[in-house]
Amino acid sequence: MRLTSSEPFWLVKNGIINSYPSLDQDIETDIVIVGAGITGSLIAHQCIADGYKTVLIDKREVCHGSTSATTSMLQYEIDKPLYELIHLIGEKGAVLSYKTCYDSIDQLGDLSKTIKSSCGFTKKESLYFTSRKKDVSWLKKEFEARQKHGFPVKWLEPEEIKKAYQLEHAYGGILSDQGGSIDAFQMAHDVMGYNHKKGLQIFDKTDVDSIKYRKSDVVITTEYGNTITAKKVIFCNGFESVDIIPEKIVNLLSTYAIVGEQNKTEQSHLKNTLFWNTSEPYNYMRTTDDNRLLMGGEDEDFVDANKRDSLLKKKSDKLEKVVHKILPNYNFRVDFGWAGTFGETKDGLPYIGKHPDFKNAYFVLGFGGNGITFSAIGMAMVSAMLKGETHELSEFFKFGR
Repeated sequence: MRLTSSEPFWLVKNGIINSYPSLDQDIETDIVIVGAGITGSLIAHQCIADGYKTVLIDKREVCHGSTSATTSMLQYEIDKPLYELIHLIGEKGAVLSYKTCYDSIDQLGDLSKTIKSSCGFTKKESLYFTSRKKDVSWLKKEFEARQKHGFPVKWLEPEEIKKAYQLEHAYGGILSDQGGSIDAFQMAHDVMGYNHKKGLQIFDKTDVDSIKYRKSDVVITTEYGNTITAKKVIFCNGFESVDIIPEKIVNLLSTYAIVGEQNKTEQSHLKNTLFWNTSEPYNYMRTTDDNRLLMGGEDEDFVDANKRDSLLKKKSDKLEKVVHKILPNYNFRVDFGWAGTFGETKDGLPYIGKHPDFKNAYFVLGFGGNGITFSAIGMAMVSAMLKGETHELSEFFKFGR
């Protein structure tokens, strides 16, 4: 996503956790990472762990882009159902993509513990339910595909969903035992702070004016005329990368989210589960660690920021109606609402790797609904690529696939 018409919940909740200086001198480094959000923080963590001198820059305050606007749901399910992805890219790539996303949730949990993050990482189940009767047949097909390839899933009938979650208008669903939730804004700050102490240089409010891609290095010139000379540059700037990549790799969508007031009643039937449905566009829902309910969705084609933001009230009202429809006994009042823009790829997969037009450059672009888990996968992929090795997912996440 790209921030936002109204302040997103995570930014208001956390405020400015850490602030870093803008670059005011010429520097040299092994790696420069463009984009200081959750993706950039994770890639920087890996680079520091691998022993590279690393610089992280952002044109905003750190984490004030899409990281402050994400709903922070950690799911292994990709935007394309497994059985569809198998048809698109083959069984090997599809199953591997799903399984690596599955493992990345635990990887993020381990990292959270290692750095003693206060991001509230919590393992949760995930319920993918049908909001329309006509979707039952294909969702059962998806259930069978996951079951065939060893994913721990269970099919729930409507009465089971209603009894367990007090959820109405659900006609069946896939219950997965692997999911999670975090505060990605806090997590990214904690990862950066941890690595800042280990030598990571961080500069915010440092916009890139130009980049020279030379034979053995890159030279970034900032808006203030300072330069960063690096052996490699890694772009972790999400859909804003479309400004430099010549071909069209994503469709841009506007998306919306709301968070309710703190609920004073016990809601254990919701807090241990992530919810998303088969509506078009789909809706998704989770609780927060301070007992609120978050609902997102209502995506539509992105036209421009003004059009996106002008629809916030209308979209918020629609999302609120969805809450009242599927949870009629839940006392919900909107406390925060925001809009953002994100990129969606044709196969639901990220772009991670080299681009033929850019020497000494790598991209980690976790488009779609799995941006955080894709970023975690990007850690291992970047680590391998910097060592001249080939990661097993490289052919499926590459440009020009």
